[in-house]
Amino acid sequence: MRSIILNVIILSFVLFAGCSSSSKIDDIDAFLKPNDTVVTTEKYFLMPPDEIEIHCLKVPEINLQKQQIRPDGYVTFESLGSVYAAGKTPEQLANDLRMKVIELYALSGDNPIDIQISTYQSNYYYVLGEVEHPGPKLCTGRVPAFTAIASANPTILAWNERIRVIRPSNDVNIKPKVFELDFKKMMTTGDTSRDVLIQQGDIIYVPPTILASIGKTVQEITTPINSTFSTINVIQRTLEGPASTQSGP
Repeated sequence: MRSIILNVIILSFVLFAGCSSSSKIDDIDAFLKPNDTVVTTEKYFLMPPDEIEIHCLKVPEINLQKQQIRPDGYVTFESLGSVYAAGKTPEQLANDLRMKVIELYALSGDNPIDIQISTYQSNYYYVLGEVEHPGPKLCTGRVPAFTAIASANPTILAWNERIRVIRPSNDVNIKPKVFELDFKKMMTTGDTSRDVLIQQGDIIYVPPTILASIGKTVQEITTPINSTFSTINVIQRTLEGPASTQSGP
């Protein structure tokens, strides 16, 4: 048993050491820097389950009315009916509502209807790996990678020097963009030259250290073995119990 574990540790160390010494992927130029821009996108596209608020003083029936975009992409008003909102900017939806409203009311002015987003709920990025708070996080358009990682709180097993920021690609002809970020250096020196703004759909992966990876590998192998031996011991004690009772004085 000990020799098996030792061999696993040696093999794991060789594999993980080889991976850590391999050439790094550095697509940082594909990401926007916090000092270069204010937000990551010029337009926000509405999606379920975003919630919008209508501002139209000349039409009291819809003024200040809040609507959550349904799973089918529509919002519905009692006097106007249903309007498709998913995939549109607030300005585009406001124009569609204006076309509906002018069929019933006389409107004047360049922008008689204004759409404001009261709750942003459709844009997310993801923090995975060795963090206390993994999972999807709300993307506001102004989330530096440092803030995203700090909020997720890396564990003591985290390899803070090799955190990966990944921008997935839905196009098979375009590779995902990946670069590594030294979170420890950013914390200890204040060097944020490699900090970037996180966009919708981005993935931040916090890997375990080499020793943590080896420990997890050993645990995955030894846990079933220990469980098997434990079961065998229970069965043996159960079978030996009646026999030992009969052989007593």
